[in-house]
Amino acid sequence: MTKTLIPSPLGAIAIDEDGAHLLSIAIMFGEMRAATRERPTPGSLLAEVAKQLDAYFERRLDLFDLPLTPLKSARGEALRTAIAAIPLGETLSYGALARIAGSGPRAIGQACARNPFPIVIPCHRVVGSGGTIGHYSGGDGIITKRWLLEHERRGGLL
Repeated sequence: MTKTLIPSPLGAIAIDEDGAHLLSIAIMFGEMRAATRERPTPGSLLAEVAKQLDAYFERRLDLFDLPLTPLKSARGEALRTAIAAIPLGETLSYGALARIAGSGPRAIGQACARNPFPIVIPCHRVVGSGGTIGHYSGGDGIITKRWLLEHERRGGLL
């Protein structure tokens, strides 16, 4: 298992991988905001994750291509795939996404809350009915979710 910490406009982001798959991404809280980039080995999975996250924050990337840890159930994979399919700059309600995925809104909410890959699997794009912001378990919660949605709405790729 290998870890690194990279800076971002949201604060420090911790990345964890096992050499073959990305295991987790964690947007850190307040006291960790002033991160200095640890230098991942060039050509490593950590370096690729850092490169793609940098490109996302610079609005040069709208779709991640990373080997994620497989989920243990087909249902979990289906929910992850449904969340990942929400286009950049768009949102879907928990209910609408549940109908697409053949699931329930609570299952979507649980999948978002347990998402180990915030930003890459864009659960921030899942909102409450009527456009309410809903919840977010990454970084500073709803503040982070609002920032990500605004970042994506500011304009397309550069």
